[in-house]
Amino acid sequence: MNTPRPTLALALTITLLLGACAQVDTKPVTDAAITPLNDLNLVQAPIPPLLVAVAARPYAPPIDASCTALAAEIKALDELLGADLDTPPTAANPSLIERGVTLATNEAIGSVRSAAEGVVPYRKWVRKLSGAERYSKDVAAAIAAGTVRRAYLKGQLVARSCV
Repeated sequence: MNTPRPTLALALTITLLLGACAQVDTKPVTDAAITPLNDLNLVQAPIPPLLVAVAARPYAPPIDASCTALAAEIKALDELLGADLDTPPTAANPSLIERGVTLATNEAIGSVRSAAEGVVPYRKWVRKLSGAERYSKDVAAAIAAGTVRRAYLKGQLVARSCV
């Protein structure tokens, strides 16, 4: 008896996810699975207060312009935003096994996300009507402001000749 293609794809996705869960953080899987709740604006991750404050005035002069204070603010933004473009990669040359696990995990998570997005009919309109689209734009704007603030502060470090 032939297995229908969607069932085979689902079985492969579940197998990959279970294998990846033993080695990888499961947060992206959870995030992908709750996509319909995000679309209905029932689940929102709060925007960190630092990014909310930065979004209001990304180019505001620092209150404390000392090298130590600037570095501390940059570090706080790095913790929220992740590594900046000038940060050297931590794993310069991952092994083939690590690359394979990463690829399989990303594909599996993409499959889960696609399936979850298909649960909500007329997704684009539902997101607009529920306010989820506006919230997504607010989050993106806060992240962009945080990125701009970090670059501004790094420029301040260079201008003050901080090491």
